[in-house]
Amino acid sequence: MSLVELIAQADERGLAASGLACLDRCVPLLGGDDETLRPVWASLGDDAGDGEWGERLEQARCKLDAAGAGDEAVTLAHRMLEAAPAERSATGLRVWADACSVASLQIHRLLDTAQDEASSVDSRREGRTDGMSPLVAAELRRQVIVLEVLAGHGPAGLRRALEVSTEGRRVLRAVVSRRSRQQG
Repeated sequence: MSLVELIAQADERGLAASGLACLDRCVPLLGGDDETLRPVWASLGDDAGDGEWGERLEQARCKLDAAGAGDEAVTLAHRMLEAAPAERSATGLRVWADACSVASLQIHRLLDTAQDEASSVDSRREGRTDGMSPLVAAELRRQVIVLEVLAGHGPAGLRRALEVSTEGRRVLRAVVSRRSRQQG
């Protein structure tokens, strides 16, 4: 199943986790650390109250560099953060998760030193993967895993989704660090 199809079929929790995972992997661009979005992840559990998602999201926004200054990758990461819906409704989350998927793939494409042969990330999301650059391929795989784990395991899949996101964040942090050393 393509990433586009997985997002279309995801439930509210899957959509929230999908968008949050994309944002979480891009946190190094926003000046955040490994714990910045952890409270927002906790708001996806069954024991979380109705308003916790919005409250914890706002707290995370305050912790992250909200200036939006920087290159295109940083700008895309800021847009993901700012576009996150305050309410956990399937309609708003579906639009956000879809936009985060595109933005995160585009960020990885911008930061990858290898060339991606596709004209846009849309074809990647639809399943056409020939000539895909390694960083984009890994991000696409992570997005698919997060949605599949949550579809198959519900709240029990949150831990695995967070692990996948943490792995991706560390990879992106290394890429950003290497890039800044090369530019500096």
